[in-house]
Amino acid sequence: MTTEVDPSVLAGDRALLGRSSTADRVADILRSRITDGYLRPGSKLSEDAIGSALGVSRNTLREAFRLLTHERLLVHELNRGVFVRDLTVQDVTDIYRVRKLIECAAVRNLGAPPYDLSNAEAAVAEGDRAAAEGSWLELGTANIHFHHAVVALAQSKRLDELMRGVLAELRLVFHAMDNPRGFHEPFLERNRQILSALREADLVRAELLLADYLADAEKLLIQRYSELPTA
Repeated sequence: MTTEVDPSVLAGDRALLGRSSTADRVADILRSRITDGYLRPGSKLSEDAIGSALGVSRNTLREAFRLLTHERLLVHELNRGVFVRDLTVQDVTDIYRVRKLIECAAVRNLGAPPYDLSNAEAAVAEGDRAAAEGSWLELGTANIHFHHAVVALAQSKRLDELMRGVLAELRLVFHAMDNPRGFHEPFLERNRQILSALREADLVRAELLLADYLADAEKLLIQRYSELPTA
């Protein structure tokens, strides 16, 4: 189903561009909006509305769209425009294959403690607040922030950039779940368990918990995608 994007929400992001407005930074803003759940699968992106909201030229915006299309977050449909992608079960399988490779390896190769777990701790606290408020979309965002923070422990800019794209795709997958509370809430406690293992510098336990987490999440998402009607 096609939905229209309200550009007024993006107008607040205009200040993030400053004087050094570039297609990369516009892409960063749109990617973040996808990760936060604002831009949903099937949303049509209007060049005029978004360009006006962000105060950027049509050419700059088109280049940002091109970058995000390359990342599989957007799709250009001839004579129709640019849309946020609808993902498939094959995308789910591939996303989780990549997540298992990156996240488990990041934990396995952390080296000697101490580890700066402040961002992971903040993400768990963010999840607790969202759950207490019944904000299940925000709980999904907190979940994404936690796993990004785990990979960031590797202190690799390349891994960090790769995970940003993977986790933005993951948010598009999350939208398929018809019971976001039932999906996200149990994983909050599992994030807490992974965090506990990292605090104790028990990397073997942390990796095992993470691997089980990813396997169970993938299974649930694939089951949900198998229930969706095909176009």
